[in-house]
Amino acid sequence: MKRKGTQAFVEVLKREGVDILFGYPGGYAIDLFDELYKQKDIEVILPRHEQGLIHAADGYARATGKVGVCLVTSGPGATNLVTGIATANYDSIPLVCFTGQVSKNLIGNDAFQEVDIVGITRSICKYAVTVRDRKDLARIIKEAFFIARTGKPGPVLIDIPKDIQLAMGEDDFEQPISIRGYKPNTSVHLGQIKKAMEMVEKAKKPVFLIGGGVKLARAEAELADLVNKLRIPVITTIMGKGAIPTDHEFYVGNIGLHGSYASNMAISESDLLISIGTRFNDRITGRISGFAPNASIIHVDIEASAISRNIKVDIPIVADAKLAIGAMQERTAKMEIRDWSEWKAQIDAWEEEHKIAPQNPEGLSPDKIINEISERFKDGIVVTDVGQHQMWTTQYLKMDGTTKLLTSGGLGTMGFGLPAAIGAKLGCPDKKVVCISGDGGMQMNIQEMATAMACELPLVICIFNNSYLGMVREMQHLYYDRRYASTCLRCTRSCKKNCFDKNKECPPYSPDFVKLADSYGAKGIRVFEEEDIKKAFDEALANQEGPTIIEFIIESDELVLPIIPGGNALNEMILEC
Repeated sequence: MKRKGTQAFVEVLKREGVDILFGYPGGYAIDLFDELYKQKDIEVILPRHEQGLIHAADGYARATGKVGVCLVTSGPGATNLVTGIATANYDSIPLVCFTGQVSKNLIGNDAFQEVDIVGITRSICKYAVTVRDRKDLARIIKEAFFIARTGKPGPVLIDIPKDIQLAMGEDDFEQPISIRGYKPNTSVHLGQIKKAMEMVEKAKKPVFLIGGGVKLARAEAELADLVNKLRIPVITTIMGKGAIPTDHEFYVGNIGLHGSYASNMAISESDLLISIGTRFNDRITGRISGFAPNASIIHVDIEASAISRNIKVDIPIVADAKLAIGAMQERTAKMEIRDWSEWKAQIDAWEEEHKIAPQNPEGLSPDKIINEISERFKDGIVVTDVGQHQMWTTQYLKMDGTTKLLTSGGLGTMGFGLPAAIGAKLGCPDKKVVCISGDGGMQMNIQEMATAMACELPLVICIFNNSYLGMVREMQHLYYDRRYASTCLRCTRSCKKNCFDKNKECPPYSPDFVKLADSYGAKGIRVFEEEDIKKAFDEALANQEGPTIIEFIIESDELVLPIIPGGNALNEMILEC
């Protein structure tokens, strides 16, 4: 049976189980949208900007574990996906991104809205291809989903020229997938597991370091069981936060740039590091020569190229985190479990000595807001933007094993929070979803408030407003002699720039977030005092008709501490300022 390319496109999506597609139409994708209009199984969500669109698909994928799907037109529609593709790539999020393209005979002729989107994105996704022949269309789309979700997950881009969309052809939807040169690992080397567990038996100061790979593998239950059997302290990266409940007896905290004192010291003093699902980036390691200097390192990662790339390891294990942890669980039956209580007591003493706490504990401090979120959103989804609020969330958020935390860790993309929260809520409509953002990041994709309203989503959006681009201001405060260049969001051309005058009169903040919420038809609440936190959440959660913005006015000079200055080792932290 012959069918148009657009019909084959929709049929493959249905067979792949796609229920939501995030799309923005245009001339070279209009025929694909027309075919989607004729069917009822796939809901098409219309965000207000392509960057918001792909972050929404990303949030959907993170929340559901399914592949996020988006569709845009050529030229600027395609290039507006670039930041979102890179965001998903760094955090290993499965996306399939479709872009319309000019007809094949126009490619290379500088046609209207023609760009080489495959060339642009090839280095920031798992696979990118332009469909050149109608007979290959269904096969390529099937392969795209397979590549996105298998091995180390990630984004895939499929560029479909206009004439391919309209061409007639026959399709074999049942043809098995076989991609030359792409054979994702689906096993674990038991010999390496044996060596690793023998090393565990001999260790005196072992530590688990858990990254986002454990959450991507949905291996939280297996990890908890392994930790309970071995009774070894657990430290997470910010992407790994939530892989084990934060109130677990052996959970210590986060590692790295803004990690806890106890976590960073434990890594620095350990003699065995069991790392699962993390790639040892610079925000985790600090100065590489000072990272875990006394430790042998076991590294489990699904991507072979990630092992020993940044940190040289002793036992490499290339495997999915769930498979590797399962093999470790089985091996514990043959082990003599040592008593590491003295080591655990040392870590507990470090924690007691230097607990994470706000600089200004009086009044409306970030920890109090996040503590309330911890209570209100158990079994919910917490989405952050990027900045100081993100770091405070990873420091203070309590997660009991039912809460999900979605955040842009690898690329650190401002503007991620709101659209990702929209995608998460669409994917998990029965879950409460809260977005935590800064006043800077919120304005990067503020137009997606219209999408949240159109989709009738009862999101709670918390804005930590300190009138600055807080994370950059913090660096200026610590390392640039308080020269706050281009970080004040209240500054105007006529401003007197008297930033160090305690009696300064600053221009009013723009925009007024409460009025902005009202302009979208949403609810807006502004909070100045600690005693109003609970009431604000009561009102927000009672509003089930659409989104609610809660703007928290916090101090501009609140810093995220501890912090490791650039070039320092993990144990060389600034603890107070």
